[in-house]
Amino acid sequence: MAQAIFVHEGASIDYTPAADVAAGDVVVQGDLVGVAKLDIKANKLGALAVEGVFDFAKATGVGTALAAGTTVYWDDAANVATATAVGNKQIGKSVRAAGDNDTTVRVRMDQ
Repeated sequence: MAQAIFVHEGASIDYTPAADVAAGDVVVQGDLVGVAKLDIKANKLGALAVEGVFDFAKATGVGTALAAGTTVYWDDAANVATATAVGNKQIGKSVRAAGDNDTTVRVRMDQ
């Protein structure tokens, strides 16, 4: 018996939500973070992107800037990307600097 069988490339994964998910929503499953590229109705099979480059919402204000190459985490309680690892889930690396006043940070997902 094979120890592993190839299924697909893995840029997206199947996901069946309990409640409606809107395109652009960030979904956390354990340590896995995905982004809905399309709306997914409750109890219907859809897909979450787990690879790619996305603009994630980030907090603004003093101390929220992220340099290019920074490891970025998802704060599921505040629904923003952050450089704070504690209590948050890693989503990838920033590929462009985001200043304190920027509302988004561009991240290459890498989990």
